[in-house]
Amino acid sequence: MREEIFQYVKKKYKVESDYPFSTAPTYPVLRHKDNRKWFVLIMDIPREKLGLEGSEHVDIMNVKLGDPMLVDMIVRQPGYFYGYHITRSNWISILLDGTVPLEEICRWIDESYAVTASRKKKEKKQKTRE
Repeated sequence: MREEIFQYVKKKYKVESDYPFSTAPTYPVLRHKDNRKWFVLIMDIPREKLGLEGSEHVDIMNVKLGDPMLVDMIVRQPGYFYGYHITRSNWISILLDGTVPLEEICRWIDESYAVTASRKKKEKKQKTRE
């Protein structure tokens, strides 16, 4: 699933992953080119850290949503969790094992990209809507 995500983000946003953590070299980050803010973090963690059975590692993706109430609704669905290792209320973790379809994952990537955009990008987008 990582490759599909990387291809989607590269095609839509012209962004490539980077690996900023020396202590976690397998954790890619996708970030804006201008403000360097992350909009996606992918990690592999033990299933038990999410409250799931088993100790094998699974890939998850953290994305930021714009509305904490939406977060509360989303995490009630299979494959969604409150942001693992991120204490802010607007982040969710999505299980990347096929539980959540790629189309949904891409929708949340788009949301996260928009929410973390620079102020100039947000203002420009708002003006084009008016």
